[in-house]
Amino acid sequence: MSHEINHQIGVKASPQEVYKTLTETKKLAQWWTSDTRGSGTKVGDTLEFWFGEFCEKFKVKALKPGKLVAWKAPRGQGADEWEGTEVNLVISTDDKQTYIRFRHSGWRENSDFHAHCSMKWATFMLSLKDLLEKGKGRPAPNEMEIDYH
Repeated sequence: MSHEINHQIGVKASPQEVYKTLTETKKLAQWWTSDTRGSGTKVGDTLEFWFGEFCEKFKVKALKPGKLVAWKAPRGQGADEWEGTEVNLVISTDDKQTYIRFRHSGWRENSDFHAHCSMKWATFMLSLKDLLEKGKGRPAPNEMEIDYH
């Protein structure tokens, strides 16, 4: 059985601006982790998301400008629990806002780490919203804290 993290958020930004913020390294660094490396603008690119000494890598799996960004976590290049998982960000609109539907699927178990990551992803989606609407996100290491280390 596979588990997933699933969030949706509405933003006051164009689908094109959302897409740029999900694919350009400089923009990714402004809402997820400030130490973001690599490239996310072409299928096959590799993105590196650094959290101190830890790095989570993703291969860009699919891109549809203004509509979809999809990544896959390769084996042996990040957290064991994330190996083979996929992140899909689907962009859609109505007459009031642009929606970002976030899914992180392929988890092997619904563990404490899964629950932790679900909450962290929610805070990073709020960081993304703040970046798009207010011009400043809260990327790691300055993200919203959800527990005490």
